[in-house]
Amino acid sequence: MSLTLDFVSTIRAERSGQVDRLADPGGLTAWARERAAGLDVDPGFTATPELWAETVRLRQAVRALFARAVAPEPPSRADADGLPGFAESLALVNARALAAPRAPQLSWDGRPALVTVPAVPAGEPERLLGALATDAVEFLASPERIRLRTCLAPRCVLYFLKEHPRQEWCSTACGNRARAARHYREHKK
Repeated sequence: MSLTLDFVSTIRAERSGQVDRLADPGGLTAWARERAAGLDVDPGFTATPELWAETVRLRQAVRALFARAVAPEPPSRADADGLPGFAESLALVNARALAAPRAPQLSWDGRPALVTVPAVPAGEPERLLGALATDAVEFLASPERIRLRTCLAPRCVLYFLKEHPRQEWCSTACGNRARAARHYREHKK
């Protein structure tokens, strides 16, 4: 899964209801530590309340851009009514990507490999937000964007990449839930 899809999927639906993996600074700390290398942060990273608030704000901006990208399909039901405006979201994502730009570099440990590193000195908060914003920009500008969909299953709030022309759901479980709900609607009296 791409970092961007993983980032917007920190809001998800589970049996207990909607869950936000970034509900507080501790949630961001755990999530970022699991992805430390991709986010250019130390494995012992700890989120401050200010960075947490900025990260959640960036996530909402990326989700607003995802909502625009899947149109005319409906956006995710998780936050469709609470998303910031498109122009504001675009400006925020672009500003965050510029604040801590990343650059491709060639690494050569036995064989050549592409690595992405900070292009300018930046603190850990700027690197984290810059990595998230840059990945969102690269994803939304890539051909992958045309495969982006909103899961249509009841209660699901995820975005996913369509792998098959007839795919409507993010997972088999969501497909089963949608078919069961349709069967129930068709057969209830």
